[in-house]
Amino acid sequence: MDKILETIVSWLWGWPLIFTVLFVGVYFTIGSKFFQIGYLPHIFKATFGKLFSKKDKVESDKGVLTPFQAVSTAIGGSVGVGNIGGVATAIAVGGPGAVFWMWITALLGMMTKTVEVTLAVHYRSTDEKGNPYGGPTYYMEKGLGEEMKFKFWKIPAILFGFGIFTTFFITLQNYTVSEAVSSTFNIGMIPSSLIYVTLIYVIIYGGIKRIGEIATKLIPFMCIFYVVASLFIIFKNYSEIIPVFALIFDSAFTGMAAVGGFTGAVIAQVIRMGVARAVYSNEAGWGTSPMIHSTAKTNHPIKQGMWGAVEVFVDTIIVCSMTAFTIIITGVWSSGLDGASLTLSAFEVGIGEVGRYIIALSVFLFGLTTTTGWYTYYEIILRHLFGGEKKVDVKNKTIFFYKWLYPIPGLLMVVYAVYYDLPGKAVWYFADITTAIPTFINLIVIMVLSKKFFELLRDYKARHLNIGTIDSHFNVFYEDKLKK
Repeated sequence: MDKILETIVSWLWGWPLIFTVLFVGVYFTIGSKFFQIGYLPHIFKATFGKLFSKKDKVESDKGVLTPFQAVSTAIGGSVGVGNIGGVATAIAVGGPGAVFWMWITALLGMMTKTVEVTLAVHYRSTDEKGNPYGGPTYYMEKGLGEEMKFKFWKIPAILFGFGIFTTFFITLQNYTVSEAVSSTFNIGMIPSSLIYVTLIYVIIYGGIKRIGEIATKLIPFMCIFYVVASLFIIFKNYSEIIPVFALIFDSAFTGMAAVGGFTGAVIAQVIRMGVARAVYSNEAGWGTSPMIHSTAKTNHPIKQGMWGAVEVFVDTIIVCSMTAFTIIITGVWSSGLDGASLTLSAFEVGIGEVGRYIIALSVFLFGLTTTTGWYTYYEIILRHLFGGEKKVDVKNKTIFFYKWLYPIPGLLMVVYAVYYDLPGKAVWYFADITTAIPTFINLIVIMVLSKKFFELLRDYKARHLNIGTIDSHFNVFYEDKLKK
């Protein structure tokens, strides 16, 4: 089965998709004149800097979440088991060089995420209660269908929605959490899964707003907790920091011969694993987190788009790097382990038995915020599907039913894995399959809509950075154009 799944992943995550991910990132980076790099101080000032400012704290009354609640929920959806189990699998299969390609993908992904979040906010729609919702299916309908007169916009929208909903049935969060908790506390994967499912129900019961409120409390704590623990191990082995960098850069372009339990990786495998795991981790180009960002209270799409860049930076440049350095610097990367088990082993070597408890808690919190964050993505797609005024009753009943059904597939996957002894590597192959389809479609669509993004970026620079001339007739939000 492993060989079949590996063949499918190799085909889906072959050079066409890898090239598309990197090309789109390069295209928007150059087209924006390296906005995510040259304006990085401004990006942090306009995002985290606003959290402590009395001015401009709530920029619009229209929205479900504040900008920080939106990005906390989005980071919760992206900073998850991919940062712990996914990075570990990338190194186990692709070697240390995969980390370099994760960094490159993240740097370009900061721009890609800015674009898709910006478009999601610009093209969002307001429901019967006055709350805005948006995402890739919305900018496919309005950007492709209405503005560009593309009659077949429903085809990419349906394919995208199908790709996203495959993750509803093939989900890694419950599996990885149950694996980490059960191996640490010896309580079994199925009981661990049941506890996890119960907590999911408690959180999602209050809907998107409740999820946003909980995310703002959990996300900063769990990121700081995990980073501090990782830094302790890294600086404890400070003499190995430069050799680790050398190993990452060297094997990024040469591959890696077999070492210990490590099977060895050719350069194509190194790149593929680095790019695939980066996209799965930070979701840049996947089209997922723009859905939750679209609900934010903001007076300009680019403002929320910059939160998207910050999201990728925190997820991959900070959190994923901590995991990678801990695994490589402790020497366990070539042990033959993969997934959360490899990261658990690294922390145990670095800190002792308490390291396993730290990682188990981190996996639990990361998984919980990811699962609840992803709940919001599915709900927003359902809201679009049943968006007409005549479908309000059907929409509410569907969301109610979906809310109770949502955690069940994750539980069933754990049960299946336990009884049929499904290896962790196979589970991550499933993850790559579910990522590829919506990512490819979304990247093509945002390329087609690139002109609109660059118009919004020019407008933002004119209004907020005094660069260029303000066009008083320019519509910051698509709904404003419809009203006129």
